[in-house]
Amino acid sequence: MLRLTMNPNTIKQLAAEQAHKLQDIRRHLHSHPELSFKEFETAAFIKLHLGKMGISKIKSVANTGFEVLIEGRNPAKKTIALRGDMDALPIVETNNVDYKSKNVGIMHACGHDVHTTCLLGAAGILQQLKNEFEGTVKLIFQPGEEVIPGGATLMIKEGILNNPKVEGIFGQHVMPLIPVGKVGFRSGLYMASTDELYMTITGKGGHGAMPHLCIDPVAVMAQIITGLQQVVSRQANAIIPSVLSWGKVIANGATNVIPNEVYMEGTFRTLDEKWRETAHKKMMQVATNIAEAFGATIQFEIRKGYPFLKNEPLLTARAKSYAEAYLGKENVVDLDIWMAAEDFAYYSQEVPACFYRLGTRNEAKGITSGVHTSTFDIDEDALVIGAGLMAFIALQELG
Repeated sequence: MLRLTMNPNTIKQLAAEQAHKLQDIRRHLHSHPELSFKEFETAAFIKLHLGKMGISKIKSVANTGFEVLIEGRNPAKKTIALRGDMDALPIVETNNVDYKSKNVGIMHACGHDVHTTCLLGAAGILQQLKNEFEGTVKLIFQPGEEVIPGGATLMIKEGILNNPKVEGIFGQHVMPLIPVGKVGFRSGLYMASTDELYMTITGKGGHGAMPHLCIDPVAVMAQIITGLQQVVSRQANAIIPSVLSWGKVIANGATNVIPNEVYMEGTFRTLDEKWRETAHKKMMQVATNIAEAFGATIQFEIRKGYPFLKNEPLLTARAKSYAEAYLGKENVVDLDIWMAAEDFAYYSQEVPACFYRLGTRNEAKGITSGVHTSTFDIDEDALVIGAGLMAFIALQELG
């Protein structure tokens, strides 16, 4: 399986030489996070560093996103893409570190500062070795991964996978459950589709002591939540992973006040597109019927999000073998299905793709918080590992 065309130690040395630079870049990005599709300063900062590397083939895509071409000898031979996302989350950071977010209410709580830094580090390695390999590496600096419709789908619409045509794409994502120094792979179905659910239940409010004169939307809400959970637990094929969760419920009544309406937000996720479509129809039908049975009305929007993410088996097997050669077999772990979602899935629906995980956990340093939390951080040793591995995978795949 392994086609060892570049000595791993060569890449490791080039990556190690960037260690302090990568740390500085990551800390700058972490201190200056920007929300989805507003990554203007982030993009300018990255382009500045690319220019210092002597990289000039940069093309804007999807407004704040851009592609970078690093061409080796015979650039038309084959093109491999590496992707990193740039956006942050609307979270107030509570870490007590020098590089804490300076943009109040915005935080790199999902590690996109790490992804961007590693991709920039890989660019530096590949640029230094461009006379040593054949083919082209397309670097995709992507905006807006965290919100629907997702920057990936916009970049695809604008031709990011063409000119030159991408034959395989790799994405790397932090994983705080995996110790630093290790990486994880999974072949085939890996991450779930994701849909956003928005519902308003309208009844008739009144005094809590006289419910018979009201149409209680809170009681209707309880029945709808139970009914929709039955859709997932009793109408889905048991071998198809499905998740339905409600994260926001607003009634705005009082101890003795039945409100006029209840507002709800939730998410539905699965790993099967046919069931996904069926589930949407069934949820809509069940919710509507329950509301009507109690005299209430609903407005129910199912906002379709990212598709499921699939790792192409052959490409993933090769990438895993490259990682084993680079890090040692003992440092490459197998992943289970993950019901979170990622807009890298759009790329995986178009071309052979591999989305793998970079370990960032270090219990001895107290770095254990999960992504999307106010205390998320990483062991920065992962930066050198991530940058070097991305470059090594690209070079091996170009063959």
